Amino acid sequence: MSVKKEQLEAKWGQHLGCEFDKEYMKTLIRFLTTETNSNKIIYPKSKRIFAAFEHTPFGKVKVVILGQDPYHGPNQAHGLSFSVQEGVRVPPSLRNIYKELNRDLLLPIPSSGSLLCWADQGVLLLNSVLTVEEGKAGSHQKRGWEEFTDAAISALNQHRENLVFLLWGNHAIKKGERIDGGKHFILTSVHPSPLSAHRGFIGNGHFSSTNVHLNRTGQTPIDWAIPENQTSLF
Repeated sequence: MSVKKEQLEAKWGQHLGCEFDKEYMKTLIRFLTTETNSNKIIYPKSKRIFAAFEHTPFGKVKVVILGQDPYHGPNQAHGLSFSVQEGVRVPPSLRNIYKELNRDLLLPIPSSGSLLCWADQGVLLLNSVLTVEEGKAGSHQKRGWEEFTDAAISALNQHRENLVFLLWGNHAIKKGERIDGGKHFILTSVHPSPLSAHRGFIGNGHFSSTNVHLNRTGQTPIDWAIPENQTSLF
């Protein structure tokens, strides 16, 4: 499995390239290499590990949505949090995100589970952990990815202003503790999973609130509508 700083978008590379020289990242890469050499199936594919950074360059980030770790089923994960490959069944948490989109903005509920169109507009769909073993949810947690994605959040916090951070669930809220609320707009709620969505995610109004903030700060709002048949990422 290839994990190299050259895979990062140029501006992201300027801020995160130094992470690849740190011991935690060297240890993580050795772990991923060992897992791959043991014929374990790792998601997403190597070329998609840094897809969130590729589709949302550092200087174009407007919104950050933090997820936890990639989907662990075949053909699901493609490097964007909450998103699945075109043609794959929409997962339960994403269905609840769509329900809130429909309630908040009256957008139709799409059949596509790909959020690529959001990423290309400046929505950084960042998981805390960027890889997972097939069929084993959370299997690559505490291997080093959390430190790397903390560095990404810190870089945005320090070098950008007026970003919107959507923190859904306790894990995302805790990871967002490094964000300066005086420089950025932070919205929090429970997670959109079926276990919690109806305890405050449905009805949070985060999508409309995001666009109000973007308009207020002179930025182009996000078109949250999901088109069908987006370009394949595999």
